[in-house]
Amino acid sequence: MLNLVVCLKQVPMVTELPWDEKTGTLRRDLAAGMMNPACKHALEAALQIKEKFSAKITAITMGPPASEEVLREALALGADEVILICDRLLAGSDTYATSLVLTAAIKQKCPKFDLILCGAYTADSETAQVGPQLAEEMDLPAAAYIEKLEITGRTLRVRRLVDNFRETLEMEFPALVTVSMENYKPRYTGLAGLEKAFDGNEVIVLDAAALGLKTSSIANKGSRTKVRKVFLRKAQKENVLLQGTASAVVTELLDRYQRKIGAAIGKSIEGTKLDDEK
Repeated sequence: MLNLVVCLKQVPMVTELPWDEKTGTLRRDLAAGMMNPACKHALEAALQIKEKFSAKITAITMGPPASEEVLREALALGADEVILICDRLLAGSDTYATSLVLTAAIKQKCPKFDLILCGAYTADSETAQVGPQLAEEMDLPAAAYIEKLEITGRTLRVRRLVDNFRETLEMEFPALVTVSMENYKPRYTGLAGLEKAFDGNEVIVLDAAALGLKTSSIANKGSRTKVRKVFLRKAQKENVLLQGTASAVVTELLDRYQRKIGAAIGKSIEGTKLDDEK
């Protein structure tokens, strides 16, 4: 049996991104959450492996208590076990600190894993760093932005598109991959799955103490990156009403905005007129 670990993340709804300007972190407790889209594709890849081979899927996430929602969703879709890493001491962790926490949890709860699957990036930051950093911390062969996986025995063959080059790579288990969003379209959650998600399936909850983590290596103290300033750009809009005949309005429009229009289409209006005259 293959043992698969899928790292999930709950991200704020795209329309709700409440920042704490003092700390430079997201106020995840104030926004409605959803499963990160790329993580859904990683989960789907694991589910398809489970359908083809004998496999157990453990879904794991780190976040506030509300993050349990994405784990219940994972259970509804077909995950077998779910783990929530939840501790206020972990708030504000950057990708480096997050990879340390995930490493501790996986080593403790899933020591005999064969494959770890992560989303290629997250909708709330798009750093694409946690997967590779987790692989480095666990000393695993890894490949990012995977769009197809094939398993033969203990060998994993993956295909990806990077810098306009199509690559096919092979590695031995245990390994880690981050899954892109080109393939592995997430499935819908059926009613039977929803019943499974809440019927007799407990969420394993771990905190920093349970993982044996030192405060010096987690959250803000253990983070290698610091956010110096967060601000929102405010769009400035100006409405201009042009009146008169059609030809007069067009002439005035070009007089006012010729440079901006030219930049938008990649060439100046004046140059276009010269070409027409020729």
